[in-house]
Amino acid sequence: MTTTPFTSRKAMTRRRMLGAALAAGAAVPLAAPRPAWASAAPAPGPARLALPLPTGPHPVGTVSLHLVDGSRPDPVAGPGHHRELMAAVWYPARDVEWYPRAPWMPSAALRALLTSAGFPADAAAAPLTAGHEGAPVRRTGRRLPVVVYSHGAHSHRGDHTIVVQELASHGYVVLTVDHTYDAFTEFPDGRVLAPLMDPEHPMGPAAFAADIRFVLDLVEELAAGRNPDADRRPLPTGLLGSLDLDRIGMFGWSKGGTATARLMPADQRVRAGLSLDGPMQPTITTDLDRPFMMMTAQFTRAQDPDAAEFWSHLRGWRLDIQADGAVHQSYGDNQTLIPQLAKAVGMSDEELRGWIGTLDPARAVRIQQAYPLAFFDLHLRQRGQLLDGPCPAFPEVRFIP
Repeated sequence: MTTTPFTSRKAMTRRRMLGAALAAGAAVPLAAPRPAWASAAPAPGPARLALPLPTGPHPVGTVSLHLVDGSRPDPVAGPGHHRELMAAVWYPARDVEWYPRAPWMPSAALRALLTSAGFPADAAAAPLTAGHEGAPVRRTGRRLPVVVYSHGAHSHRGDHTIVVQELASHGYVVLTVDHTYDAFTEFPDGRVLAPLMDPEHPMGPAAFAADIRFVLDLVEELAAGRNPDADRRPLPTGLLGSLDLDRIGMFGWSKGGTATARLMPADQRVRAGLSLDGPMQPTITTDLDRPFMMMTAQFTRAQDPDAAEFWSHLRGWRLDIQADGAVHQSYGDNQTLIPQLAKAVGMSDEELRGWIGTLDPARAVRIQQAYPLAFFDLHLRQRGQLLDGPCPAFPEVRFIP
């Protein structure tokens, strides 16, 4: 079978490498803003995984949602079944002391990932995030801007938690979704699904975009004060009625970035879109008149004709930036997680560079935290100057004309 950027052997090996890293780790408290491996000597025993803290002024809350799209039958599950998704809402919170921090990935889904990578199912637990499960929403009298997120192929909704929790700490509500059959996902009844390698049921960018359009419908439900959870599980205090439908953005990594580009011309609800190194395949030729930013690494306009073609159809505000030394994974959590485990799994410096490029992980974290936030601040809040041009604080970030 012919491979694509969404189902390549490299993508499968990436998942195996992350499984290897997690197999050597253990659940621990959050690290300080400076990544732990930057200064600490290797400790004996299992390596300890951690995610960097967000930089915003607000603590972060999160809650999971079980969603059922009654308008879309599920051919994989069989007659009488409809498309099911697991999602999470991240938001600025208050009074978080009594609410536990959420794991990077549900435990059963993580076990499925480890098993698929050839490791014992209980070899590790996920690192903790900054999100406090079920904490009340911080309300200020004005509704909160919204961002939706779409992950890459064979991944999960937590794979860009650094960006997601950063946005939430600065006052955004962020909805992330597992694209069922192309994600490691766990449902409330205990079902665990892994990516489905079935050419009869492809999960391309169009399917991802359809999932996000359904999620946008449910954003409207939340804004109207209605609980969209299929099981009617309680939501955090203050979430209902808190979302601003006039300020919605979207971002995605890899296939999720492509889904962002495909969705926006068809759905006016998304006011601004960001692609983290998305391959614009199949070629996107529809004009788009709303703001769009590309953070590229592998799928650059110079190397990818589909990216160049898509760029030519951007009729509104547009920007293409690239961090020197970045590779396809550099704008996500793997840039932080894999270096922490490189020595634990016997990875050489050369092999590590193959996974994360030459972009320093600590600098990659700052870029992930700064540039997506600046983009949505500019177009959903009309503030900020970081995107006016190259910045001395980020000398490795180039603006591609």
